[in-house]
Amino acid sequence: MSSVTTSQNSDAGHSLGWSPERLRGMRRGIEKESLRALPGGSLALTPHPALLGSALTHPRITTDYSESQVELITGVHADVDACLAELGEIHQYTYRTLRSACGDEMLWVSSMPCVLPTDETIPLGRYGSSNIGRAKSVYRMGLGHRYGRRMQTISGIHYNWSLPGTGNEDYFGLIRNFRRHAFLLLYLFGASPALHGDFVQGRPHELEPLRSGSDRDAGHGSSRPHGEGTLHMPYGTSLRMGKLGYQSEAQASLAVSYNSLESYAASLHDALTRPWPAYEALGVLNPGGDYIQLATSLLQIENEFYGTIRPKRTIFQGERPLHALRERGVEYVEVRLLDLDPFEPIGINARTLRFLDVFLLHCLSSASPPDTPQEIAEIGRNQHLTAARGREPGLQLWRNGRQATSLRDWALELLDACAPLAAQLDAAHACTEYSAALQAARDAVLDPASLPSARVLRAVEEDHDGSFLEFVRARSHATRADLLNRPWEAAQQARYETMAQTSVHEQAAIEAADTLPFEEFRKLYVSASRLGQPTPVSPVAA
Repeated sequence: MSSVTTSQNSDAGHSLGWSPERLRGMRRGIEKESLRALPGGSLALTPHPALLGSALTHPRITTDYSESQVELITGVHADVDACLAELGEIHQYTYRTLRSACGDEMLWVSSMPCVLPTDETIPLGRYGSSNIGRAKSVYRMGLGHRYGRRMQTISGIHYNWSLPGTGNEDYFGLIRNFRRHAFLLLYLFGASPALHGDFVQGRPHELEPLRSGSDRDAGHGSSRPHGEGTLHMPYGTSLRMGKLGYQSEAQASLAVSYNSLESYAASLHDALTRPWPAYEALGVLNPGGDYIQLATSLLQIENEFYGTIRPKRTIFQGERPLHALRERGVEYVEVRLLDLDPFEPIGINARTLRFLDVFLLHCLSSASPPDTPQEIAEIGRNQHLTAARGREPGLQLWRNGRQATSLRDWALELLDACAPLAAQLDAAHACTEYSAALQAARDAVLDPASLPSARVLRAVEEDHDGSFLEFVRARSHATRADLLNRPWEAAQQARYETMAQTSVHEQAAIEAADTLPFEEFRKLYVSASRLGQPTPVSPVAA
């Protein structure tokens, strides 16, 4: 347990303080997803470049949902700048390899996708012939059947964070407070207020055409009806985290409790073992005998559960994530609601990371009463309100059972409460950058026009004739040029080439060691008994 009893004393973290040593023990890491796109703004359909190594086993460069969706992963860092430096280096190697293997492909710098092909032709991630590799692809096939492949191409940044000496109760207190106050992060860092209209074709939505962007975007490749170009929410912050993003009617039925590790684990266990009629109707195999999902339960595996934040624990080989949590507790939290910032070459900057550190420390050190079904519903409403209308003047959020608190006032209240923690982090690191990050957030609350979401809309409208595609294409090309022109040493190239080669050898070893038929492997992996004890079967990662 931590030195601060977070769930009982709202002022504990502020009055007792945090030791500098413990604050310097804070650790973080980043996972960043990006689509590979062609120069014209359409999805690249080429395979994940072999020169990048094995997407199954590479520790730094893999794919997320699609073969065309790169995921870049840093190690664990004690220093914000070191974390971002590694992320930048991974980007540099990735861009250099793409140039060699794929010509002028680029990484799409927006969370909302580029021009996509038909849903069924969006390529799923491929991970080789091993059981684990096949299972990862089947899992993605299942996601496509359940939610549509288009939704899976939305990209974001995950921030993994821990503080030494923090136990399960404290981490779940942090998670409850994070969910209550996550609207502030959507407001400050949301950067997806617009999208290309093809993304929502055939779906109901409340988006509005943005000036002449519809006509301009329609000129890319083919004649399209008016309204299929740039769409937006005038005061939107993050369409990615709104009703058009990661939403699921089935998952909406989940009443997940974050009041303890035990209640959370019970909720997840239920979802992993409860048959869901629509998925049972699909079956595990299609009529031709091909696998189309791993299981017919509400969730195929743990990582299918969507949320703005997750409790996490490093797993052993052959262990299910839920079992790891139950056996060894929470090791860190994964923040999952950050959009890619198209104005930042690597999608995020140091000021944002430092603000997240302060915000998470505030969530940890503040009173965190148990959540209730009513509050959980309020949290969902506030998320959708902020995502769709966060910059709307006078917007009221739900709090304590009624819609009576302005987003602006609540945001300023939270920032005031964070100030002592920013000062403690400054003192621990002999800097002023944490307080500066907090001041920047306060300035943004008072000046919504300075927010990333407002800047995106202004740039789309003023500099790119209302075209979302033209804006993101220009930013993606500029980012590619920036990263390719940065200094790059032979030693860096050799290190990443070695990492790639090692990953290929590791994948080959996994494939050579397989002995079980895939169906036996699948049944073992999704077995309810696996949620209680580990077996020597490789895990299915996201």
